[in-house]
Order: sequence, then C-alpha cells, then structure tokens
Amino acid sequence: QVLLVESGGGLVQAGGSLRLSCAASESILRINSMGWYRQAPGKQRESVASITRSGNTNYRDSVKGRFTVSRDNDKNTIFLQMDSLKPEDTAVYYCIAANVLGQIYWGQGTQVTVSS
Repeated sequence: QVLLVESGGGLVQAGGSLRLSCAASESILRINSMGWYRQAPGKQRESVASITRSGNTNYRDSVKGRFTVSRDNDKNTIFLQMDSLKPEDTAVYYCIAANVLGQIYWGQGTQVTVSS
C-alpha cells in the first residue's frame, strides 16, 4: 500500500502559478511511474502529466508548455509546477502512482481554482 498526500492547491488568478506536491509513503524509486490527474465538476477524470522512474515525462496537449512535472527521489515527492493558469484548469488534482505489478494508488486530491 502506497499512501500519497497532495498539497499546494488553492485559489489563483488567471495567468498565475501554483506548485503541487505529492509525497509518497515509500521510496518512489520502487514506483514504476507517478503522475497527476484532474477532475472538473461534471467531467471525467483526465490525465494531466506523468513521470516514470527513469524520468521520462508526458503531458496532455492542453498543458504542454505551461505545466512541468518533476520528482525529488530523496524526498519521495513529485511536483507539478503550473504556470500561466487558465480558468479551464480549475479542478481537483489527484496524484497517482503505479507500481511494477500494475497496482494503482491515488491521493485524496487537492483543489485548484483559477479565477478569470
């Protein structure tokens, strides 16, 4: 069981920045990949960004060039730096981890609200 705790959400004006953190309860070097999903009211949960154990990253098209996912192995933490935020980025952001067995773990979510 991997516990994931997100932090860093909040209210920001359009064009502003936020940095989300996701702390894992065990070494992320033992986790195959980690990433971020989001879910806006009335919409399905969607993938935002991911980072593998080797450091390869992937982003959904709508956040490319604005969001950056990174990891700190010493702190067992991944981050999502979100710049040039737009109202359509408003959602609950969830951290996700997948181990080598394909087991998936979710954090509790953190609210991001971007005002216009």
